[in-house]
Amino acid sequence: MPIFPCKTIRIPDDLACVTTFRPAEEANPSEAGMEVEGVNAIWSGVEDLYRSGVHPAISFCLRRRGRVVLKRAIGHTRGNGPDDAPDVEKVLVTPDTPICLFSASKVAIAMLIHLLDERGLIHLMNPVSHYIPEFAACGKGGVTIHHVLSHRGGMPTPPRNLDPEIIFDHDAFIRLLCKAKPESPGGRRMAYHAITGGFILAEIVRRVTGSDVREFLRQAVQSPLGFRYFNFGISGEDGGCAAVNYYTGVPLFFPFSTMIRRALGAPWEAAVRISNDPRFLKVVIPSANLFSTADEVTRFFQLLLNKGELGGVRVFSPLTVCHAVMETGKPEIDRTIMLPMRYGAGMVLGNRPIGMYGPFTHAAYGHLGFSNIFCWADPERDIAVSLLTTGKALFGPHLIPLARLLSRISRYCKAGQCGDGGGRNIRHGTM
Repeated sequence: MPIFPCKTIRIPDDLACVTTFRPAEEANPSEAGMEVEGVNAIWSGVEDLYRSGVHPAISFCLRRRGRVVLKRAIGHTRGNGPDDAPDVEKVLVTPDTPICLFSASKVAIAMLIHLLDERGLIHLMNPVSHYIPEFAACGKGGVTIHHVLSHRGGMPTPPRNLDPEIIFDHDAFIRLLCKAKPESPGGRRMAYHAITGGFILAEIVRRVTGSDVREFLRQAVQSPLGFRYFNFGISGEDGGCAAVNYYTGVPLFFPFSTMIRRALGAPWEAAVRISNDPRFLKVVIPSANLFSTADEVTRFFQLLLNKGELGGVRVFSPLTVCHAVMETGKPEIDRTIMLPMRYGAGMVLGNRPIGMYGPFTHAAYGHLGFSNIFCWADPERDIAVSLLTTGKALFGPHLIPLARLLSRISRYCKAGQCGDGGGRNIRHGTM
């Protein structure tokens, strides 16, 4: 018997009945410099993660050398949560299901900021208050845009006793941040800005362009690349397709419960509940509510691997991508999450011998999302990867399978073997 109760889902004996993919959309592994054995081992790792019972739905996509090697989904969009009745309607997740990226949304807002810098509309080393004058209050005049991008803005957490409902009111949240006193001077301490940073950057976009980040992202990325989703919130006609998030795993305990509450401005359970609120689908929450498919996410990271160009469409200059993925300081303990971290200007970087994206991923860049969402690119391996999950668990039986999956991706997509960089009918089953 476990010491703590663990919320998990029901797992069928035959995973083929809950697996969805189109074989025609997956390239022959040899075309991506891989073996069938390696591709099967990676997918087996995804299946093991699902068998942990923590994630009602998993959508996974892996591109290598620009080719889709795996593009599959397993589980249910809704209907098989830990507290759902056995007879409730179950809807299978597919590779086309939009899933919230949570904090991995920060990559999109960061790249929009870099694009404004590329266009000469802002300068990353300018103070935030140059664009939002009221932000200078309470000693924040020296906080630069680059400080915020690299989690050194001095405002990693929302004010204490924050009403979680304020997250649905952008203007009210900005006023709160402008009046708040920083925890440290800009640039002094590295502390993950889970919620606050995205709002500050989004307000800069609005002040400079006159458009909110949803419209700017649509113009700059979503429309040029032909993405159906990959934007903040989700349209009314697609809202019913979005995956439901579930509170799973082992309940949080002190001190982790306190750390999470401070970083998010709400308890863990409340954050899950808010993510399923209909308003969450409609408003722009720039730190947390970009919806996308795993395939679209890997296409975006393939864009970055290609130094700003995809399918003949140039979105960013090569120098802009370089600025975004460049390390901003030596690895150190992050004062919010209390783990050793490496950051770029908007990216979470990998490391060696062990990093956020698996072993020996020093060159990798991307972002994690609440709580087991991993989206990244690794130029040494020429891969773009997206692991989207709907179980919100910090602790539980998923941790070992997750670590094994990340290790398998590193193992079977070997560094130093880089090259040059279908149908609508969905098949249920295995290859």
